[in-house]
Amino acid sequence: MSAIEDLCSTVARLRAPDGCPWDREQTHQTLTRCLIDECSELLDTIDRMDSPHMREELGDVLVQVVFHAQLAAERGEFDFEAVARDINDKLIRRHPHVFGEGRLDTSDQVMTLWEQIKAGEKKAAGKAGGEPKTFKELPPRLPALMFAEAVWKQIQKKNLPADGAVDAARVEALGGKLTEAEAGRLLFELAAACRANGIDPESALRLETARVMREIETKAATVKA
Repeated sequence: MSAIEDLCSTVARLRAPDGCPWDREQTHQTLTRCLIDECSELLDTIDRMDSPHMREELGDVLVQVVFHAQLAAERGEFDFEAVARDINDKLIRRHPHVFGEGRLDTSDQVMTLWEQIKAGEKKAAGKAGGEPKTFKELPPRLPALMFAEAVWKQIQKKNLPADGAVDAARVEALGGKLTEAEAGRLLFELAAACRANGIDPESALRLETARVMREIETKAATVKA
């Protein structure tokens, strides 16, 4: 058997009636914190470019995928093979410039085509309908900092009316001279200041990003009307 097959068999054995009591108690819901923790540990090894430990942490993340697939297989829903097949099919389908005809020369061209294919897939699956949204849907549990960055990216990409909702001049002034080290220092100091004032920085940033989205969506709706 391949290493992947061995891993799937091991997880299935842990879930068997005479397997591990802890593993047998787990559900999709109880494992969510484990997935977040393992991804965080993997990100730490990537930040430190610690290849030996990165290999280990990748394995820990993979176990989470296999475990969720095993839980689904026990309910007759899908298995790891189906998960791997689906993502492989998606990669081929969304890279016609590699696996089909045509050629793209830049990352921007690739991302544009990716979004077009993705939209077509949703339409074919009946997931697209109604008025197009100002902001595309983002993962609901995306960390606040990544959430804010993704929303700003959409504002720039779609040239959305951000005046009044965001101090664009201040953003531009910071962006023109900010280094990675300076950004890290400012973010850390801001997090520390939040702590000193009893403010949850994650919540504060998420609420502010949501406010920006609401204001821009309201402006966009007014323009359409």
